[in-house]
Formats: sequence, C-alpha cells, structure tokens
Amino acid sequence: MRCFLLKGIEMDKNQIKPFAWGAVAGAITLSIVMFATGWAVTGSTSNSNARKMSQAAVVDNLAGICVAQFERAEDRDEKLNTLVETDTWRRSTYVTDQGWATMPGSESPTRNVANVCAERLAKLHG
Repeated sequence: MRCFLLKGIEMDKNQIKPFAWGAVAGAITLSIVMFATGWAVTGSTSNSNARKMSQAAVVDNLAGICVAQFERAEDRDEKLNTLVETDTWRRSTYVTDQGWATMPGSESPTRNVANVCAERLAKLHG
C-alpha cells in the first residue's frame, strides 16, 4: 500500500515510521532548547518576571521623589558631602535617617527606594 504525503512523493508505511519519529524527536528537542534558552517561558515565570519588573519600576519612580525631597533640603550641599563620605553600605541608612525615602502620605521609609536614591545622589556629587 502506498501513501501520498506530498504531491509527487510516494512513501510506503516503512518509510513513514522513521519520518514520524524524526518529527517527534525534533519537536521535543526544539521544546527543550526553547525553554532552556529562555525563548519560551511558562505562565508562572512570566508572572514572576512581570511582578519583578513592575516593582523595579515603582522603586525607580519613588527614588525620583526621594531625590526631589533631597533637593528641597536647606543644607543639601553639606548633606550630599556627608552622604558621599559615608561608607557605601551605610548610605541608604543615611538617606532613610534624613527622611528622604519616606514618601508623602507614608509613615515609614522604603529600603529599596533608599538604596536607589543613595546611588542617584552619589552620582550627583561626582
């Protein structure tokens, strides 16, 4: 018995089996490569990435408010010099202590905002 897969190509059942197994193996290999390289992601990975990106965007925007609050400080040049002289790992604490990382309407500062704000303020100095 002959089978016509494509116009003008005749294959019998013995030739179809290796073709089918090759297609299955190729599909599995392609799926593994796509997930391993990040070309395709699961729904939970996509949600996790979206959550991280949105949190980073919020922190980035709030850090701008933190810098604006610093710029309204009376002796900001002196405070900026103090910030730069402070150890890198303690700068966010300095920003928090000054109140710049406490957003309007909030009662407490945000640590991530203080970190990004301290980095931005240090760049203002140099």
